[in-house]
Amino acid sequence: MIVPLPDLAATAALGERIAAALQPGDVVALEGGLGAGKTTLARAIIAALGHQGEVPSPSFAIIETYAPPQVRLPLVHADFYRLNAPHEAEELGLDDYRDGAALLAEWPDKAGGFSHEPGCLSIRLETADSGRIAIVEPGSDWLVREGWN
Repeated sequence: MIVPLPDLAATAALGERIAAALQPGDVVALEGGLGAGKTTLARAIIAALGHQGEVPSPSFAIIETYAPPQVRLPLVHADFYRLNAPHEAEELGLDDYRDGAALLAEWPDKAGGFSHEPGCLSIRLETADSGRIAIVEPGSDWLVREGWN
């Protein structure tokens, strides 16, 4: 599925759509080059889950967590850009953070990837003539949710 993202309002709308369907155990794998809009979409999802205020980029901390009542469900926002090898995600305790939480993963391949998981919604962001596009590939768990098949 290709979703045009000509402006921030369209990105916010996609974030709202994802947040409405997001469940604990899910992964939203955000791919794309530097400046493609991964963090912008992650912020839109986090805001749509109920977070008010600033959402820091996890570029240096690598992992930021959010918990109810701040957001609708436990959430981990991770930026794996600085990892050199997938085993480093394990060393960070990623599995512990993910227990009972949804994961927003920027640069997912650097953590070994998540597309094999049925709860993974893979989104590749690319620049286009009229802004950006999101190429969305839902895992099998997403295919049974309204609006993702």
